[in-house]
Amino acid sequence: MKIAIWNVNSIKTRLEHVKNWLATHQVDVLMLQELKGEVFPSEIFQEIGYKSVYAAQKAYNGVAILSKHDIDLRCDKLPGDDGDDQARFLDCMIGGVRCVNIYLPNGNPVDSDKYTYKLSWMRRLYDYMKELRGAESDVLIAGDYNVIPEDRDCHDPKAWEGDAATLPQTRALYRSYGFLGYTDAFRVNNHADAQYSFWDYQRGAYQKNHGIRIDHFLLSPNLVDRMESCVIDTAPRGLEKPSDHVPVILTLES
Repeated sequence: MKIAIWNVNSIKTRLEHVKNWLATHQVDVLMLQELKGEVFPSEIFQEIGYKSVYAAQKAYNGVAILSKHDIDLRCDKLPGDDGDDQARFLDCMIGGVRCVNIYLPNGNPVDSDKYTYKLSWMRRLYDYMKELRGAESDVLIAGDYNVIPEDRDCHDPKAWEGDAATLPQTRALYRSYGFLGYTDAFRVNNHADAQYSFWDYQRGAYQKNHGIRIDHFLLSPNLVDRMESCVIDTAPRGLEKPSDHVPVILTLES
């Protein structure tokens, strides 16, 4: 079973990229972030063999899950704040795997309510992840975390000092997910490699490989045992008008 994540930075702008990528890779599940709009092209994906569910809002945020298999939607809002109307969360059961798709808040500038919201969202996610672990399901929590877990996950750590993605509070909350028993899938077989999933559009960052790794799969123990690989596909970043993120592909034993 192949499951991928991809922050597409506007599904309208990147629709052909996504269709072409699916035609090439034929993943079972693709979890998308940052749709940027209320309209989602479900019928177009249905034509190429993918069912879909999505949570969207005007101009910002938005998440979707495409699947060749039936999708059992469990939840489309992260519990813990009834006033939070941002489209950042989908929880579905697909092929016996609990697939939770997240677009975690950016949090910048850090001296604003945006960082307070990020930390609150991460704490609410911790509570949800803890509840799912208690159910002993095969669970993955995946998507754009907007967290650089360690200095080795960015080209220039000093350049990211003070950013919401690297502040001690952010990294501590990310580590707390590991204390619940979740594992960063990429690091299972890539202990020392510096590989990235995001490159800024400015200053030739992609061409210079000045990137960061902020798109993650966190797996429950049973899924770690089933994992065959977790790889970052950098090729789409070299396309014309690309997203600033690239897909990450997780392969599980059937």
